[in-house]
Order: sequence, then C-alpha cells, then structure tokens
Amino acid sequence: MKITSVRATAVLVPRPTPFTCSLGTHAGSENAVVEIETDVGITGIGEASSIWDRLGRGCADDINGLLAPALVGLDPSQIRLVTDAMDVLLSPRSAPAKAGVEMALWDILGKSLGVPVYQLLGGAVRDRVALSRSLSMGTVEEVLAQADALVAEGYSTLKMKVGRDHDADLANLTALRQRFPHLILRVDANMGWPNAKRAARYIRELEAFDIELVEQPLHERDLEGLRFLRESVQVPIMADESVWTPADAMACVKADAVDVFNVYVAEAGGLGPAARIFGIAEAARLTCIIGSMPELGIGTAAQAHLAFAMPNIGFACDVNGCVYQADDVVDHGLRIEGGFIYPPIGPGLGVRLDPERVAKYRI
Repeated sequence: MKITSVRATAVLVPRPTPFTCSLGTHAGSENAVVEIETDVGITGIGEASSIWDRLGRGCADDINGLLAPALVGLDPSQIRLVTDAMDVLLSPRSAPAKAGVEMALWDILGKSLGVPVYQLLGGAVRDRVALSRSLSMGTVEEVLAQADALVAEGYSTLKMKVGRDHDADLANLTALRQRFPHLILRVDANMGWPNAKRAARYIRELEAFDIELVEQPLHERDLEGLRFLRESVQVPIMADESVWTPADAMACVKADAVDVFNVYVAEAGGLGPAARIFGIAEAARLTCIIGSMPELGIGTAAQAHLAFAMPNIGFACDVNGCVYQADDVVDHGLRIEGGFIYPPIGPGLGVRLDPERVAKYRI
C-alpha cells in the first residue's frame, strides 16, 4: 500500500456564540481537513486544529507545500516512519499539521484492517468517557445561564475560564457554587496569571469553592513557578500549554512541576506522540485528561479513540470539541449524551467526510 496524494483544505466553521478566555475571543474554528489517498482505494481523513500560530490556513500550507511532496510513495501503514519523515520537515510548533496527517494514517490503517483505531492503540479499557464542558468568560448571569444549560444536558464537570479579572472570577465562582453545590468545578487560567506568588494567592482564594483542578496557571515554560505552586497550594495543578510533546512531559516530570497532564492530539503531533505522553505520565504515577482546541468531528473522533485506549485517565475529559461548533464537516455519528462520550463505531476513525460542507466552509 502506497500514498498517492496528500491534500489539506482550510475551513472556518462558526461557533453558536463567541467564546472568551484569557487567550482572547473566538467566533469560529479555523482548522484544516486532511485527505490522504492510497493506491488500494482507501482514503484516510484527518484534521489539523490549532488556536495558536498557524491556524487552518497555515497548517494547510505546511501540509500541501512541505509534507505532501515528501510523503507520496510512502507506506501509510508505517506510521512511525512517516511521522519521523514529517519531523525532519516541521518544527515542533507545527505539530497540529503533523497531527492532521498522522490521524489520517491511523484512519487508513484501521480501514485496511477493518477495526476501529482504539483497537490499534491497545484496545478499549472503558465503555464510556466522562466529559467536561468549558464556560466562556462573562457576567455572572451569562456564566450561570451557560451552566444551567450544560447541567440540564447531563454534564457533572464544568471548567470556568479565569485569569483576566480576579474579582469577576470570584463572583462567578461564588454564584456557580451557590447554584450547584455538588457540581465538579475546575478552573483554567490559560497562562493568565503573571507570576507564581500572585497565582498562589489567587488559588488559595479559589480553594474555598472546592475546585477540582487548576489548569495552566502560569506561562508554559515557567516550570519552576509551577513547582512552587504545586508545593504551595492544596488543589492539583494541571499542565496544558506546558505539555505539548513527549519531551515536554519529561521536562515536567523532572521538574516535579504538575500533578496532571492535559494531553492534546493536535499539540502532541498525533495519536502516537499523545499515547507516549500517557506512557510517560503512567511511569511517573501521574494521571491525564484529554483536552480540546476545540476540534471538529474528525479531531474529536481521534481524541475519542485515544480516550478509550489509555488507562490512566483520572478526570473528566474535553473529548467533545465538535459540540462547541455550529456545524461540522463530517457526518460523525459520535454518541455524546448525558455528559459522556461512547466509543466511535466503524473501522478507522469512524467518521465520514461531507464534501458539501467542506466546500461550504472552505476558506
């Protein structure tokens, strides 16, 4: 089996309402749809998703201009060899583009063998995955309205974005805890706090609201500050932006910087590197969750396969990026209900591309 063509199409899919966090406000998701054709008639699909440097158009440029000419003629079932070839051409910050190609390779392999990707990653270790939903920054009334709707859908874990206005954060958490005394609440600062001592003071105040986790309170490279926080506060510290790659995960372990890894398929560079991060965490006796950009249906399916195969998931995950979008580019058939996601059905990733919707949202 040989790769005959690789192409990426940048798309912009709107969100029902703009979403705000410390990193800014996003009214849509600009990602890239990847299609890889083979000489045996099997086509694999993937998705490059990022809110960082390269977005959908940049990822598509990387794939079409750099990767496609180098990958044609290679065996798509030799996933590690193909990803090693991509590493020669791409910098680590181009990991989302690499991930889009890599998940398409897993899709091809699964389809060729007639099995879902989670079987190729070691097999399912659970029959459903608990989900978390993120709350956009807003007034107390806006945040409560979001929470009311999500709790009604069956979610028992919500993540509040913090880090811009501490007084507003306290007001929103006070209202949420009063309205939902038994809800699992976690917070995500998205690197919004300026230094470790300020973050420690803020976190101690937030601990009164029975917070489950604090995600990425400091800049991604401030491992020393993260370790200080981990030793100074009671609530577990979770790395997000600090743990893109397996090498990042090793650096966090060596620094004793965090308690939990938030692993992204896109940031890791694909399912293989993401699984290796889980392995590093397991060896270090750390648990993980799976995070979201948020992805469309293809990327969400890839996350789901990882979630069903990795044993050391310790908390509810963000394996539901597609629910943050107003539409999709696939007929995904993913079962998300009652605050859980269930295993994808069918060989490969288990999702089918909708060419009409790709054309509709193409940039």
